[in-house]
Amino acid sequence: MEQVLDTYELPPDPQIPLIAMDEASKQVLSDVVEPLPPKPGRAARYDHHYQRQGTQALFLFVDPHRGWRRVSSRDTRTRQDWAEEVRQLLDEDYPDAPQVRLVCDNLNTHSIASLYARYDAATAHRLARRLELVYTPRNGSWLNIAEMELSVLQRDCLDRRFASIAVLKKELTAWQQHRNAARVKIRWQFRTADARIKLHRLYPVLDQAPV
Repeated sequence: MEQVLDTYELPPDPQIPLIAMDEASKQVLSDVVEPLPPKPGRAARYDHHYQRQGTQALFLFVDPHRGWRRVSSRDTRTRQDWAEEVRQLLDEDYPDAPQVRLVCDNLNTHSIASLYARYDAATAHRLARRLELVYTPRNGSWLNIAEMELSVLQRDCLDRRFASIAVLKKELTAWQQHRNAARVKIRWQFRTADARIKLHRLYPVLDQAPV
């Protein structure tokens, strides 16, 4: 936990940008009956029947200092998918950064091994040399800044039905462009010193003070 919190306290460094990433699953549901639009004194009404259009895996990357984010929609969320998203992050989103510090959940797909599972050894090694992984604790995914951005995405964009996966992708792009144009940044307030006070129960109790 403290490693993640210490990472957030580091001053912004354009040579080593801080990126947080998280994943989510979205079941795409479309309406069977056309919804009734809202009228004065009456909210919009939706029929409870729906049609399944499929499921998409969402990959969200956010730079809390720069106010930048990217969200991708994929059919699967395998280690190969993660590796392709990381390659895009390093080669296309931040091609000039010598190293990228990536905060992510401690999943088996979030590893250097995934790069080698997807790319040839030379490419995987090149990517791995520029990637510094910082894992949140297994039971502490709330420490991932990207979860906050996912909550905003859910509230602004995902909390409704979509006619198709293509419409979902279009709306995700529009949301991303709007947020990036506004350069919405994230200010993390919870510090390591705060954790030692508020989460003291998570720290071991020593019988004696250190000498």
